Amino acid sequence: MSESRFSLAQLANPEFFQENRLPAHSDHHFYADMAELNRGESSFVRSLDGLWHFHYAKNPQLAPQGFEQPDFDCRDWDTIRVPAHFQLEGYGVPQYTNQTYPWDGHEAVLPGQVPEHFNPTGSYVKYFRLPAGWQNLYLSLAGVESAVAVYLNGHYVGYSEDSFTPADFDLTPYLTEGENKLALRVYRFSSGSWIEDQDFWRFGGIFREVLLYTKPRIHVEDLKLTALPVNDYHDGELTGEIRWSGAHAKKIKVSLFTPEGELLAEEDISGAAGQDEFILSVKGAKLWSAEHPHLYKLLLAVYDDADNLQEVIPYNVGFREFKLEDGLMKINGQRIVFKGVNRHEFDCYRGRAMDPAAFEQDIITMKRHNINALRCSHYPNSSYIYELCDRYGLYVIDETNLETHGTWQKNGVLSRDENTLPNDHDEWQAIILDRAQSMLERDKNHASIIIWSCGNESCGGKDIFAMSEYFRKTDPTRLVHYESIFWDRRYNATSDMESQMYTKVADIEKFLAEHRDKPFICCEYTHSMGNSNGGMHKYTELTEREPLYQGGFIWDFVDQALAKKDRYGKDFLAYGGDFGDRSSDYNFSGDGILYADRKLTAKLQDVKFNYQDFHLRVEADGVTIENISLFTDAAEYDLHYELLLDGKKVWEKTEAAPSVKPGESLRLELADLPVTDAGEECLTAALVLKEDTAWAKKGHEMAFGQGVWQVEEVEVASPAEAVADGEVSGPAHYTANLPLTERSEEPLHVVRGDINLGVQFAGGEILFSSAQGNIVSYKYDGVELLEEMPKPSFWRAPVDNDYGCRRDFAVAQWKLASLYRRCVKKEMLLEGAWQEFNWFGQLGIQEYDAHNVSVRFTYELATQPLSSCQLTYTVCADGSLKTELDYEQAAGLPEIPDFAMLFTLPADYSELRYYGFGPQANYIDRQEGAKLGIFNSTVAGEMEAYLLPQECGNHNGVRWLEVTDKRGRGVRISGDIPLSASALPYSAHELENARHSYDLPQVHHTYLRASSGQCGVGGDDTWGAPVLPEYRLQNETKHLEFFFKGI
Repeated sequence: MSESRFSLAQLANPEFFQENRLPAHSDHHFYADMAELNRGESSFVRSLDGLWHFHYAKNPQLAPQGFEQPDFDCRDWDTIRVPAHFQLEGYGVPQYTNQTYPWDGHEAVLPGQVPEHFNPTGSYVKYFRLPAGWQNLYLSLAGVESAVAVYLNGHYVGYSEDSFTPADFDLTPYLTEGENKLALRVYRFSSGSWIEDQDFWRFGGIFREVLLYTKPRIHVEDLKLTALPVNDYHDGELTGEIRWSGAHAKKIKVSLFTPEGELLAEEDISGAAGQDEFILSVKGAKLWSAEHPHLYKLLLAVYDDADNLQEVIPYNVGFREFKLEDGLMKINGQRIVFKGVNRHEFDCYRGRAMDPAAFEQDIITMKRHNINALRCSHYPNSSYIYELCDRYGLYVIDETNLETHGTWQKNGVLSRDENTLPNDHDEWQAIILDRAQSMLERDKNHASIIIWSCGNESCGGKDIFAMSEYFRKTDPTRLVHYESIFWDRRYNATSDMESQMYTKVADIEKFLAEHRDKPFICCEYTHSMGNSNGGMHKYTELTEREPLYQGGFIWDFVDQALAKKDRYGKDFLAYGGDFGDRSSDYNFSGDGILYADRKLTAKLQDVKFNYQDFHLRVEADGVTIENISLFTDAAEYDLHYELLLDGKKVWEKTEAAPSVKPGESLRLELADLPVTDAGEECLTAALVLKEDTAWAKKGHEMAFGQGVWQVEEVEVASPAEAVADGEVSGPAHYTANLPLTERSEEPLHVVRGDINLGVQFAGGEILFSSAQGNIVSYKYDGVELLEEMPKPSFWRAPVDNDYGCRRDFAVAQWKLASLYRRCVKKEMLLEGAWQEFNWFGQLGIQEYDAHNVSVRFTYELATQPLSSCQLTYTVCADGSLKTELDYEQAAGLPEIPDFAMLFTLPADYSELRYYGFGPQANYIDRQEGAKLGIFNSTVAGEMEAYLLPQECGNHNGVRWLEVTDKRGRGVRISGDIPLSASALPYSAHELENARHSYDLPQVHHTYLRASSGQCGVGGDDTWGAPVLPEYRLQNETKHLEFFFKGI
């Protein structure tokens, strides 16, 4: 064969998607003997990862012709890493776009065609010698985007599309003695690119491993394993189908072992037919589930007719059953609830060319945060991820590499027409079925995979229905998923479950009230863009009261952002458009519960809590444990108690947790809870790991609950008598009463001048200005604490969800009100009555002592219609500044983002300590996972590294908060009613003005904010869904009260 067998015209033919590619097969590994297996090194396999010779061209016409020929010397070319995307190796630029095709607006390209002028083309060359003893040679390309033509020694070998499943080729006919030249021509765009319109960075190149392998005389080509529980889930039965090539095998010995190596069953298969089956039975088999991922070790030993060992093949086997029963999805007979997450394969340094260590760390992070399910969005992942999911325990939706979002939805509007793909087009059916087959055949033996998905956001039609039928016929042990029939109900049977995206809880309930024929999941929900995931608990609570709602998958796991340097050489995480890529959807790729560098976000705090498998309801005299897991007894954990008094730990205890079986609950009496002094008690009960696991150490917390109550100054006979008005189990339900803050009775010295009013106290002085209509100075221990006058604040830096629903526009008047106000009235409390003045001298210039001093300023705010607020300061004898902000509802104004006072402090006040909800940032609609306690942080550490700077660092339930320098000098705020508070190095306006972290100015101040509460962050989606009504601040009369004091 010659290069003429492949024509560039075939790039634009959707019916030409492979040539000479070997049939897809299972992903088993094979070794020459047990010694190799134990080392994990196979003499049959050689990696070609590393440096390749490389040439980059803007389009195929500009690529070097004849480069594959042996006499075309490529050794002086540049070199490139493999695996890698060539855009991240200095060739071209990456482009991020959600659903718009990369060529849109640049070239007129119809479905199936490819761009002519810009189709980046990489020519890869590797010179190699055949290892000694190898009689045949095969090439395996695990991932190439988006099409590759393969040549060896000048001969055309074959062609393949589908960026995300392996392409294997037989190189044997083209081998030469000595040096061989392998040449690959990689095309960025092909007809297959039309069905790879996922919401991700658009790359090109060889981004997964490249292997050469040889086959022994007898080689298992494919292995199909079906491991199911039998006899009412008491035993297990493993059925295997083996297909092999080569000379007749004398036998294939099939053995099944426990993880400890104990032989459970074995069978010898005759090797006469080239294929055969076996059945192994296991009495008392331990079943596989995400909670208990029990795996058995299968070993195949292949012998030739002379009884020589040819190869050994290991595979992990998990016995589990997943099916529809009684209208519900069940795993091993129990109703499953997906506590899931979507995950793109993505690394901020390497794109989709990920290091295996990152795969494992991702799975460990999921397990540590109670995530039990993974949707491979939106393509088959590297094989290694499924091995990890088998081993660690995660339920997996394996998804076909198919998305055509841009062909049928334009700017959010359904636009299904003749250009919608694949729809009912005959010419597109074969290519999508090929992708489904490639995925299924590679991944079919993994216990973790329980659902095959037909792809993502590709509308509906007979082609995708045909794919779903292929899955059912080929593998009846799994269910079939597809979401986009929501947009095209002609083939509603495509999906075995009703799957929707970003449907609100109320709408799910409404849908299920009318349609109860299928279970329901959210394959994407609680959109995690920026500061988000508000209201997530509404969804997880629904899983407990509506059986047909069986959970969902967060969008998504990790931000898709790329490491880049700014113009000054400083590293930052770049999003769409930062590489000059247009069109782009900019920071819409920042949807992760992890940052792109895999640091944890504050959002994980609530994810972990909402996904926990146990509810712990804590009261002063007992704890109730409710087990909502499927297979785990509470006795598998330890139970840890911790008692705080006014935030300080006064008692703790760890003991073995009692037996509480799935679906049961148990109340434990706490007879040994110590009697404490008067104050606020907080008891935490937590289930923690009893022993080390593969993913966390002993003591790692898996579930917790808290109770808070007030202990009065009375003799307490038992813990039950210490309960005040309310008993609560978490931050969202806090009802405890707090004592009034104690104040000194030492007198103040007041100096009422002409323009200014000075109030002196032991250790400091406060100065009010009638000219400025505010406090202008607070000195403590000789140091000025205020760098600007305190100001009312009604604004927050918009979060991504605010922009998505244009809430920034709807409430923009409150930004003006925060920036611009005028003082229209000044009053001072004298002899129990408020007296108005223009300057203090009108009240008489004098000095006197007093126990407190109160001054009130009324401001008109820059809103339409005009509104106003009152700011009242009362100086107490100890120098505490009681601060009260009041707003009287003004009709016609929108809801309020925040109701707060803002203090601008010296930047040296960089240390933070508070008694409130933490340790991570929390909001009124995202505080379920926060704990009440005393936490230490830094002002810089409260900044959250969202791709787009935005509101962050808020803490609710704050009893007191201190911002100090490193010597402990600074400011304390406290409230008799808990506050919402934050301390950040930037103001809301500085955050809002920045489009990247590098846009933020040098730090000059610390901004301390005390609030009666701000609006929730939202999270149902980021393109229209507002914050739920119960978490908004309506335009109504409001009051804020707290104390400010130097320390």
